[in-house]
Amino acid sequence: MKKPSRRTALAVSGLVAVGTALGTAAARRRGTAVRSVVAVPGDPGDALLAHPQAVHDEVDVSADDGARLHVRAYGDPDADILVLSHGWTCSTDFWTPQINAFAEKYRVVVYDQRGHGRSETGSRVFGPDVLADDLAAVLAATVPAGRRAVLAGHSMGGISIMAWAERHPDQVRDKVSGVLLASTGMDNLVAASTIVPLPQRAPRVPVPVARRLMGATVPLVASSVTTRAIKYVALSPTATPAAVAFCEKIVLGCPPRTRGGWGVALSALDVHLGLANLIVPTTVLVGSADRLTPPSHAERLAAGLDEAGNLEHLVVVDGIGHMSSVEAIDVFNFELEHLFELAGQPVGS
Repeated sequence: MKKPSRRTALAVSGLVAVGTALGTAAARRRGTAVRSVVAVPGDPGDALLAHPQAVHDEVDVSADDGARLHVRAYGDPDADILVLSHGWTCSTDFWTPQINAFAEKYRVVVYDQRGHGRSETGSRVFGPDVLADDLAAVLAATVPAGRRAVLAGHSMGGISIMAWAERHPDQVRDKVSGVLLASTGMDNLVAASTIVPLPQRAPRVPVPVARRLMGATVPLVASSVTTRAIKYVALSPTATPAAVAFCEKIVLGCPPRTRGGWGVALSALDVHLGLANLIVPTTVLVGSADRLTPPSHAERLAAGLDEAGNLEHLVVVDGIGHMSSVEAIDVFNFELEHLFELAGQPVGS
């Protein structure tokens, strides 16, 4: 393997620094409790990381500024709909395990966030409103009138959902029947990171400094250093080699300008107002070893949803890192299935 250059080493150091900068309320609704799940490393989930063989349709979606969004839809158009929104530095490929698991049963819709994968950057300044409006455009194109989807977002994808609910509250009940917010947060991403276990009273990285680190556009290239950094920041110590390699390939595929641009946007966002508008059963899922958006974020999300009366479950997966839908595929997919089961029941039953 090619030895990393000094420039690459600095980029990897920046990746760790970004993690450093980024950073159980019990659920009371209907007696719902925190569910702590033991995930077994190396479970059959690794088999679902293979490139999907299912046939897909390309859906033509343009954002309000004319940017083309890359959208794929797998499975029967008449089947129940699952829409998946990926996180920072990822792409539609991130949802490979869910596509492989569900394409024969559901209509699985995935899209590249603006500037990621094959989606265009467009002319708008990156921010929560852009995430919200892009998701609204995807839902309008893929969820026909009179039908509703289960909607799941990982990391920035979860932020997209909360921003969408805040900006387009009238669409929530019309377009979705249930929501899964995975490995995500609504605000204070810088302050809550646990990439470096600092003492409780130790000073945190100031937001302006974190913004500069997260906005770095230095390219990342494959190397043993990069692999170790990505595993440390985004996965757990027990993540399988297949899971690490899968995530590394996706992260390295993100254009540096996209990584930097969205890094700046994420460094100081606040989408907490969207929680009250998620008026459908909403599950929050997090890995206990998540360093980027640690369980404290999930606890606050669950508390806010519980207060609004819309919390379904708070699921804490033991020993799992930030890439929960890759490291704990079976647990993640089980929660999606549960939301589909609820879809036939009246909201609030």
